[in-house]
Amino acid sequence: MSKIVIIGAGAMGSAFSFPCSDNNHDTNIIGTHLENEFIDKIRSNKNLHPALNVNIPESIKIFKFDNLNELFKSNVDLIVLGISSKGIEWVSDQLNTIAKNKKLPNILMLTKGLSIHENKYELLVDKLKRLLKSKGIINVNISAVGGPCLASGLANRIHSSVVIANEDIKIASKISNMFNTNYYHTTSSEDLIGVEVSAAIKNIFSMAVGAAKGLCSNNTSDEIREKNYLNTASALIKQSIYEMEIFVEHLKGKKETVKGLAGLGDLYVSSGGGRNAKMGSYIGEGLTFSEAKKTKMQKVTIEGADLAVEIAKKINEDFDEKKLPLMLAMINAISNDKKLELNWDLFR
Repeated sequence: MSKIVIIGAGAMGSAFSFPCSDNNHDTNIIGTHLENEFIDKIRSNKNLHPALNVNIPESIKIFKFDNLNELFKSNVDLIVLGISSKGIEWVSDQLNTIAKNKKLPNILMLTKGLSIHENKYELLVDKLKRLLKSKGIINVNISAVGGPCLASGLANRIHSSVVIANEDIKIASKISNMFNTNYYHTTSSEDLIGVEVSAAIKNIFSMAVGAAKGLCSNNTSDEIREKNYLNTASALIKQSIYEMEIFVEHLKGKKETVKGLAGLGDLYVSSGGGRNAKMGSYIGEGLTFSEAKKTKMQKVTIEGADLAVEIAKKINEDFDEKKLPLMLAMINAISNDKKLELNWDLFR
């Protein structure tokens, strides 16, 4: 049995606690500094998590952020980060406070994303390592999770498959085995770059696939679109995978990773009805991103849109429309707040 501390009481962090507990680990969820009232709400309602609509088992301990230092007084085997990509700087500060002699337990990131640092693409794993290094924490081992796993499905113990990635395949396999259950099926990979990049950019392509219904025809009825848009969605999925392979290889990841759980698998589940696909559906109808955000999804975080804005300048420097026609069309529509237009003649 290992002691696991999950930082972040949101949907995915809380859902991940289920396979941890089901494998008899000492499982602890600690909320961020913004989640104190949220945790009070959970506790006052028999541990019912409002985002998951399931009761968190009593075997899983839930703490407010004020208990962070107390929780780490005893030995912790693994820290799991269930925060947003925007919270990486914040969590690096918190990890610094609980580091013992500038050392930390192994870390597993549920967070998906990609950033730009000094005009270079930066994995979130590398970003966290850089931030920790600036605080004197040098030898830290971080793994990442990728794959088609929606939080609500995991919390309801629906069969789900993911890949745990680490540059050291032995560490990836060890962590993978910690969580493997009869419903949470884990594999391992040493292609940390490929898994992280695929997991991040699939959110951009999920918006593109989500736009399929609006893009499938310019002059037909809504009824016809509803019945036939899957033709268009399939074409967009194929082009998405093709361009994901190009981008992953550009960042020195493995092309074959894109056709695995972190790429194709995650794109399938995300484009089937997640937040990014929902935003894509409004963009496909002809709304600009700002119009859709303001009128349809004002309080919803759209990871793919945040990433598009983050990498827009760099990706336009590195690629032209002929190389990545779908990705650039989606990114530029969002970052320039223009209606989405696709050049189908450039698709492969």
